[in-house]
Amino acid sequence: MPDSAILAGTGERRGAAVPMDPPAAMPPVRPDPELAALAARLSPVHLRQRLNMEGAHGKAVFGYGRTFFHLENWYSIHALIRGVLKLGGLYGRGLRNALAIAVTRHEARLPALPAAFDGLRVLQLSDLHLDASEAFVHALAERVRGVEADLTVLTGDFRYRTHGDWRPALERLERLRPQLPGEVYAILGNHDTVRMVPRIESLGIRLLMNEHVTLTRADARLHLAGIDDPHFFEAGNIERAADGIPAEDCAILLSHSPETWWQAAHAGFDLLLAGHTHGGQVCLPGGLPLMLNADCPRAYCRGPWRYRDMLGYTSTGAGSSIVGVRYNCPPEIVVHTLRRG
Repeated sequence: MPDSAILAGTGERRGAAVPMDPPAAMPPVRPDPELAALAARLSPVHLRQRLNMEGAHGKAVFGYGRTFFHLENWYSIHALIRGVLKLGGLYGRGLRNALAIAVTRHEARLPALPAAFDGLRVLQLSDLHLDASEAFVHALAERVRGVEADLTVLTGDFRYRTHGDWRPALERLERLRPQLPGEVYAILGNHDTVRMVPRIESLGIRLLMNEHVTLTRADARLHLAGIDDPHFFEAGNIERAADGIPAEDCAILLSHSPETWWQAAHAGFDLLLAGHTHGGQVCLPGGLPLMLNADCPRAYCRGPWRYRDMLGYTSTGAGSSIVGVRYNCPPEIVVHTLRRG
């Protein structure tokens, strides 16, 4: 199948025998250079798949992806939830809770970690939904400012909605970028379009699209891999992301959702960092979530966990989705300190 249509950003197949009269009436195809470069990097099939699924199913409420029901796309129920909370006098409190972003400290002990990387601090921000609230962006910037870390990872969901204009979210990411310590690596989530990739990378943020980078200290190596969204678009390719990582080396996987826990552990990753679930966002007293929106064990949907030899951490996220409130589930940014042993 020719890829000229994808490079033009249309996502449609061209080259089939379609009657047309006269041929001169067809407007010229103008290739999008940014998408052309992205197609060469990701593979034309990956780009075509992602763009077509975004266009055909990005607003779906039912079906597709790992879970059948997508509450984030049922906008009429969002208004109903806000109305009920306001009537109950809980809405204002929920908004304040959503701005009270905690800094969580987590220590991950990895037997394969080289001694040179012992003590490495990784700041994780997840599920920012930056275009939802100006007050949130200000609160997040204030919380991140002054946090000490050696590098930063962003584990997806920059945009609030799953479709529509993505530029406002990235305008706010540009304002946040100077506050992020060290080199910054990121992955896309189920709210994000692949069209964001060139703009995000222009901010000095390296997106890992089924790819990995190798960090070095002296002669030691630590591998950081990232996959495309595994939840709705199911575009994550762990095999490709891990290609070239020696089995004996220490490797970390960034996955927007913890739903890849089984595949990641058996692929030999030492640590998986995820988000997506928001920890439930709205929880009963004691932190019991009403909904987690992930097809995996509940124990893997919030905080630290372990499966076989792999450690995992699922962030409750810094931002909020559906309705910008939180109850019994504080938003967080996480500083992971890696320890050998």
